[in-house]
Amino acid sequence: MAVRSRGGVFAGALAVLVLGLAAGLSPLPAAAERLTISCGRFPVEQTLCRAAAQQWAESNGHEVRMVAPPAVSDDRLALYEELLGVGARQLDVLEIDVVWPGLLAEHLLDLGPALGEESDRFFPSLIANNTVDGRLVALPWFLDLGLLFYRRDLLEAAGLTVPDTWRQLEDAAVILQDTHRATGDRRFWGFIWQGWSYEGLTCNVMEWLGSWGGGRIVNAGGKVTVDNLRAEYALKRAGDWLGIISPPSVLMQTERESLDQFMNGQAAFMRNWPYAWTELNAPQSPMRGKVGVALLPRGRPDDPHPATLGGWQLAVSRYSEHPELAADLVRYLTSPEVQRERALAGGYIPTRRVLLEEPALLAAEPFLELLTRPDLALVARPSTVTGANYAAVSKRVQRAVVRMLDDQAAVEAALPALAADLEQLSEEGTAW
Repeated sequence: MAVRSRGGVFAGALAVLVLGLAAGLSPLPAAAERLTISCGRFPVEQTLCRAAAQQWAESNGHEVRMVAPPAVSDDRLALYEELLGVGARQLDVLEIDVVWPGLLAEHLLDLGPALGEESDRFFPSLIANNTVDGRLVALPWFLDLGLLFYRRDLLEAAGLTVPDTWRQLEDAAVILQDTHRATGDRRFWGFIWQGWSYEGLTCNVMEWLGSWGGGRIVNAGGKVTVDNLRAEYALKRAGDWLGIISPPSVLMQTERESLDQFMNGQAAFMRNWPYAWTELNAPQSPMRGKVGVALLPRGRPDDPHPATLGGWQLAVSRYSEHPELAADLVRYLTSPEVQRERALAGGYIPTRRVLLEEPALLAAEPFLELLTRPDLALVARPSTVTGANYAAVSKRVQRAVVRMLDDQAAVEAALPALAADLEQLSEEGTAW
């Protein structure tokens, strides 16, 4: 299945690139092998992945070629499904989203035998997430969660505190937006997020619903629960931001566009992932030293702060011609040494528990301390309970929510329709 990405690049064309990597290369020594890894959504991540893979290659006398897949997660999934569906042998190691193990498990190698008792050193919830029918099909590489980034300099100048609730964020966004626009910059907005119809929108929706007690779309028992008054209120409130504190163009934004806009000084608040902290504070960044990070707002003072649980894993294709070498590469890339380097250089949250206690990492990544907050509620998408149907569930949610946000459909009518649509995917509304 080939899908056109937002940049106009066909996933199928990238598949041809991947499959043609071995052509035209100079011969390797007889004992050496060549592996291909697909990893990296953004420039910093691509650089770190390439450097670590090269270290492994030089230490072991092999060669690793890296292919940067589409940055948009939906396009990447389509590419992987296309390659794995034809049993492509030239793709050895894949970076996969936390919600994909169940979707791709049949095509992935069981890493349990290679890892052994070392799996106990990762977060148990991530190991459980990556275990399908008793097979450990991926190793956790880095943890993600939705966070609120804010212009600390503008808040301080206006005498405002970091917003704790959505109401406080809305009020602060209006004040900062009006103040900045008074200087003549009409492109400045109060709050930006990811509204394009892709997996990132599903993550935003999970946080909106979670902050108002609107549930998880499908509960742990498999029942569709999205049609409820709290979910309705959360989606209406988000829709009200458009044109007031959020630009209508936010419906075309993924993480990259949001970060670029915030980096260029055109927004007061931004919802994004931890990697943004490193890019915003890079030496060449115009936002260096001007930004703070906090938990996303909650609905009411006594409610928890929601954050969609995210993260990326490393898996080995079962069609790899060098499965043992590929598994060893994955072990190296998820090792404490590499995860520590990625955390310090790129802001990626380690998946090995012991690393979160290191003073150097806590000093470099202030958001690590947020993970210990008792009022943080990590919101998991319903990928486990819906299994192989999750991609279809997420797509239906995205289409429905975009229509609600864009005033193409009233929330009161669209939510029951979405619930009915999701129930059709399951048997009797509970079995997936």
